[in-house]
Amino acid sequence: MDAFAVAVASGVSLKNVSSRQFFRLSWHFGLFQAVMPVIGWCAGLSVRAFIESYDHWVAFGLLAFVSVNMLRSALGKSEKSELRNDPTKGSSLVLLSVGTSIDALAVGLSMAFINVSIWFPALVIGIIASIFTAVGLLLGSRASRFVFLQKYAEFIGAGVLIAIGINILREHGALTSTFP
Repeated sequence: MDAFAVAVASGVSLKNVSSRQFFRLSWHFGLFQAVMPVIGWCAGLSVRAFIESYDHWVAFGLLAFVSVNMLRSALGKSEKSELRNDPTKGSSLVLLSVGTSIDALAVGLSMAFINVSIWFPALVIGIIASIFTAVGLLLGSRASRFVFLQKYAEFIGAGVLIAIGINILREHGALTSTFP
């Protein structure tokens, strides 16, 4: 669902999504979603405690970094500027791919603990993530036709990424207070 939400925001930001952009984002999100559980599964018991203690912070940091860059890009634009930061290219693509799939590492670790083969689940996860990403891009690009969304697409996209990052922290209990 994180990949879907980021894909929707990316589609809104890009407006007209080319088939190359569809492929790049869908392929990378699906690939990372499939590979991360395999990496986690291979790591097994030896690193579970180490990774679990900070994986949510890594995901939040990556998403926050991309979000800040989107905001910087949006604030630095003139009204006539048509150049957009393409989230389907370069470091943005890699950071978004890792940020939306790092939780899958923990899934792979947990599957190793219950002695379940990871290969079929990883394949299914990758295919579903690719499909959800493509659908998200399509919905986002169609939603960008609304004038409000066009004007504020990068702000909305940055907000969605920050919200996903905060939700990851919330799900991992990083936002709960432990006052005596």
